[in-house]
Amino acid sequence: MPILLDEDMRLPLPEMHRIRQVFTAGQIPDVRRMVVNEMAKPEISGKIHPGAAVAVAVGSRGIQNIALIVRTVIDCIKARGAKPFIVSAMGSHGGGTAEGQREVLASYGITRDTMDVPVVTDVEVERLGATSRGFDVYLDKAALHADLIVPVNRIKLHTDFVADIQSGLCKMLAIGLGNHKGCSALHEDDFDTFGDTLLEAAEIIMQNAPLGFGIGIVENCRDQTALIEAIPAGCLIRREKQLVKVAADNMPALLIPEIDVLIVEEIGKNISGAGYDPNILGKSFILKEYVLKVPAIQKMVLLGISEESHGNAIGMGIFDVITRNVFDNLNFEAIYANAIAVKCLEDAKIPLVAQDEEEAIRIAVKSLRNVDRKQLKIVKIKNTLELETIRVSDALLDYVGTHKQMAVL
Repeated sequence: MPILLDEDMRLPLPEMHRIRQVFTAGQIPDVRRMVVNEMAKPEISGKIHPGAAVAVAVGSRGIQNIALIVRTVIDCIKARGAKPFIVSAMGSHGGGTAEGQREVLASYGITRDTMDVPVVTDVEVERLGATSRGFDVYLDKAALHADLIVPVNRIKLHTDFVADIQSGLCKMLAIGLGNHKGCSALHEDDFDTFGDTLLEAAEIIMQNAPLGFGIGIVENCRDQTALIEAIPAGCLIRREKQLVKVAADNMPALLIPEIDVLIVEEIGKNISGAGYDPNILGKSFILKEYVLKVPAIQKMVLLGISEESHGNAIGMGIFDVITRNVFDNLNFEAIYANAIAVKCLEDAKIPLVAQDEEEAIRIAVKSLRNVDRKQLKIVKIKNTLELETIRVSDALLDYVGTHKQMAVL
């Protein structure tokens, strides 16, 4: 166990206060109706033919209403006389195995029983070609041999690179439907050029696979469904570039500019592919620039892993201190498969382990440099998705009082 001096244990920790951060948040009132309307567009419905086998690709975690959206897409496809089935599209997630990916899908309500269609999680792939930089492009075998492929995914900023295309439908095609083998192959590229490789891989897939259309989802600052759009294959890339900008405008932020110690209650794959969103915290082993304005943080403490993440604490390596609770719930197989696939072993490193929250905070405070320990700037958040209500220490109340988007609760 870490050893602290008696004076470190006696140091008074500041009182914490609940703060409201105010963001604008548009939300779709009737998600099912929106999906039905989008699926009814002639350029979409005209691609679905009676008897056609339609692979509906699903894979990303943490998407609000994902089970409802996918079930509605399936119902609309059935109404046209086609035969839809679910295919897992999550790259190396779920340990990169058929069983693991089936478990991930079931964790957010997507099973044969709930969708009333087969759920295929076989991880076999076929090679479709290679990018100009020599990276092989693979696609899920079940999806490739369907009559139509329909990816369903959230469009948002990526955690590891900045480009016109980031996390969304193109990434699901190239990485998600590439399964573990395809995910690993494309992640051989450097993240400085990863956006170009991702786009080129998606184009190769569109030329060689029966992509019909994609269902793009954009969420607001509260992680609620703000936009759903069915996008024909012919204009998918162009439209996704536009929706990336819409997604960026909808993101929340941590509005405190300087933080001595940030306490994060949980990270997880349902929260972000990186466990936490670097675009919010401004901390990353990979990302070199940030689209959003980010705070300057000295030390970070992690208290837990989300239940939905099943022990995959990828991203914990960026933290300075974790609690015994985090350590005891680590799923090393899932963490290591994820870290190796994306070529970032640092994300899987285990920080210093404290016995509990108080000890973790005191260790972080002890390791600070050039701060007034009587005026500690401490912030506590649940995760990087839920930022409307946070906690701040006494020293930050004056700043909160002058900010038009914050108020003490």
